Amino acid sequence: MTPLTWLWIPFTIAACGTQTLRNAMQSSLTSSLGTLGATQIRFMFAIPFSLIFLPVVLLVSGDHLSWQQIAPSFWLWVLMGGMLQMVATALMLAAMSRRSFVVTIAYLKTEAMQTALFGFVFLGDHLYPLNVIGILIATVGVLITALRPGVRGFGDLGSIALGLLSGTCFALSSIGYRGALLSLSDVSFVTASSLTLAIILPLQTAVLSAWLIIRSPGTMTAIFREWRPSMLAGFLGAVASLFWYFAFALMAAGNVRTLALVEVLFAQGVAYYSMKQPILPRELLGIVLIVVGVGVLIVS
Repeated sequence: MTPLTWLWIPFTIAACGTQTLRNAMQSSLTSSLGTLGATQIRFMFAIPFSLIFLPVVLLVSGDHLSWQQIAPSFWLWVLMGGMLQMVATALMLAAMSRRSFVVTIAYLKTEAMQTALFGFVFLGDHLYPLNVIGILIATVGVLITALRPGVRGFGDLGSIALGLLSGTCFALSSIGYRGALLSLSDVSFVTASSLTLAIILPLQTAVLSAWLIIRSPGTMTAIFREWRPSMLAGFLGAVASLFWYFAFALMAAGNVRTLALVEVLFAQGVAYYSMKQPILPRELLGIVLIVVGVGVLIVS
């Protein structure tokens, strides 16, 4: 633990807030670009900003970076994080296409619990009793909030499998990013995060571009036509990713992903204040459990 370790808390909250804004921008482009097209802009139009962030960070931090400093394990971790993030997104979309949106989201939110377990297995991140208790309480709170009346049972077997597998891939993706950041031990966490961002975005863009060119050729042309609003979404995406990497570099990924469940509270607040949707007693119970779980995690 270093004097800066506590910064993972504001970094995670900032990542959630920026990601919420980015999602709003993406959703406004879904009608014209489709789901995958709108997803592509978070990668493609974030690249210019990542390439600006890196030299600025190097100049300010005074870090010296050379290709010889980058261990082979870094590339393996980066590929794991970037590719599994895309696989997880595809699985999530496949699950939602089965008309099981609410159930899918509920099982996706087991990601925090899975991330803590994978962090212990792959990176040796400590699992203290209070950490585990906090993660479990917050996860139960999310499940109570997400599984609403009117959803029969817990979903069909296919939806459950896709939702859980998507959560697993998202969890392993977080582990990949943290592993990559930890492998860059000779530079500051800010430089490590900026470098990781500048490398992973072009890789993800190339893979998704190839997929769109083969499966939906007109989408890439439509994306370039929407470059003006896409630039803002790309900027927000780059900033959100940078905040996530800052947090992952300072704290175990399981803790970061658990604190990230406060995004559910943001969504509830938006629904209450902008859409005038009342908060049901079940949702209130879920919110209380999320707050308690996150509180236990931070205290631990």
